[in-house]
Amino acid sequence: MSAAESHSFDRAIPLDAIRFNEQGLVPAIAQDYLDGTVLMLAWMNRDALQKTLETGEVWYWSRSRQELWHKGATSGHFQKVRSLRYDCDSDALLVTIEQIGDIACHTGERSCFHQVEGTKQAPPADTLSGLYRVVRDRRDRPVEGSYTRKLFAGGDNKILKKIGEEAAEVVMACKDDDPGAIAGEVADLFYHALVAMAHHNVDLRDVYRILEERRR
Repeated sequence: MSAAESHSFDRAIPLDAIRFNEQGLVPAIAQDYLDGTVLMLAWMNRDALQKTLETGEVWYWSRSRQELWHKGATSGHFQKVRSLRYDCDSDALLVTIEQIGDIACHTGERSCFHQVEGTKQAPPADTLSGLYRVVRDRRDRPVEGSYTRKLFAGGDNKILKKIGEEAAEVVMACKDDDPGAIAGEVADLFYHALVAMAHHNVDLRDVYRILEERRR
């Protein structure tokens, strides 16, 4: 099986539809396929886009070296394409990828977009991923008076008891056919499930991978 055959994304993107700029380039945004984190921005020319479509791995055009750049060829941090889209003006690409090694930036950070007012911070992702980062931070750096800290201090007995209670409340809200209550109770259940996962060192991305496999 070829590299192109081993990846299941739509290669029917019409190259002639892409509006390359005066330098023959188009900006390409790389986004994590699981949690939506924007990992980097680079450039593609027609050849880079063609090789990306053919191989199922991302190729860019290096403006500094003036040559094709197979992402990961040196670092081992390859980018496998999960989907590829172009915008309404056909002059920008969105490449949804599986980042091998979970590092896209040459600095060793997960994302190139990690700087905020001179400090390093993880870039925003989906709501659950962002919440999970907060939960793990409370686990590793307890804050006095934090409800999450109290859950971790109580261990499985307290955490699992709360999951049972929240699950029962979801059931009751559904029985009452109350959309607002259902949303609120499911949010509580999600939160307490994340605490349980963090307590047992389960990566949320593993859950996403399972859901993605089942969806496909």
